[in-house]
Amino acid sequence: MKQQHKLRVAIILLVGFQLLILFAGFFAPYSSTAQDRRSPFAPPTPLHFFDAQGEFHARPFVYGLKIDPGNYGAYRIDSTQRYPIHFFTASASYKVAGLFTAHTHLFSVEEPGRILLLGSDGYGRDQLSRFLYGGQLSLLAGLIAATLSVGVGIIMGGLAGFYGGWLDNLLMRGAELLLALPWLYLLFAVRAALPLQVTQSQVFLMLVVVLGLVGWARPARLIRGVVLTAKERNFVLAARGFGASDHYLFFRHVLPQTSGVVLTQIALLIPQFVLAEVTLTFLGLGVGEPLASWGSLLSSLQQYAVLSSYWWMLLPALLLVPVFLSYYLAADALQERFKSVSL
Repeated sequence: MKQQHKLRVAIILLVGFQLLILFAGFFAPYSSTAQDRRSPFAPPTPLHFFDAQGEFHARPFVYGLKIDPGNYGAYRIDSTQRYPIHFFTASASYKVAGLFTAHTHLFSVEEPGRILLLGSDGYGRDQLSRFLYGGQLSLLAGLIAATLSVGVGIIMGGLAGFYGGWLDNLLMRGAELLLALPWLYLLFAVRAALPLQVTQSQVFLMLVVVLGLVGWARPARLIRGVVLTAKERNFVLAARGFGASDHYLFFRHVLPQTSGVVLTQIALLIPQFVLAEVTLTFLGLGVGEPLASWGSLLSSLQQYAVLSSYWWMLLPALLLVPVFLSYYLAADALQERFKSVSL
């Protein structure tokens, strides 16, 4: 795939995923906390265009589900209950980007029918809705942590590369120490040292700060390498010869040359930090109920009975794969683009 096409595909995929997550309330048929205790671990409801008699329907529909009396915990399709899917319907209210309230959903079915494209969890909550809403928290955590990590890396790597000497040795030895430590276990230790009686918003904030402060070492080393090269460029040396200050040289001539590394590192770190948030929440050290995150969505998989009996509980984990691949594709395309520009 050509460089421009790869970058265009990556941008389209990322924008599409971000829009799905940002407007989760519109694309999700239900609230992330809406429970239906009558249908725990209900399987995905397939869409139909042909009914049981073979008659075609232009409007897709789903059949109702009923508990199979001969098989505990299993469901059967009730072909006598047909629920057409309605589009752009008014239902439960939700916040758009946390700014204003809306009521319109892309699709829904009339009660008592339920459309569960990814099935339901142990509380009867729609997995698709929780995946979309959970992405708001998980991706926000990854974005803030990556921005914080790269921001600290710019400061540390920039100062180390620009001034060198003892400052360079001090900062880079600290970076090497962080790189040598198993960061996941370090996160466990830091999270375990934090107080337990805190609100979910405080847990989220602490989680993001810890992730951001732990991950600055690699961006700092890469930025340091760019700065070491940039400060020896002829136009930088000429500006220094004309009496330009270090502040002017650093922010006007040197720092802009690190933009390629910065953007690439952000694209690489976001999925890494999202995965870290998922891992910590999965293990009970992150954001818990009732907030939805991708980690809490997968927490039920710790139970062997769920893992072995309800295959659809793995679907949210599989949906994470294209999200992560989109970020890695964007990082690869950005790296190739800035490499060709520098050449």
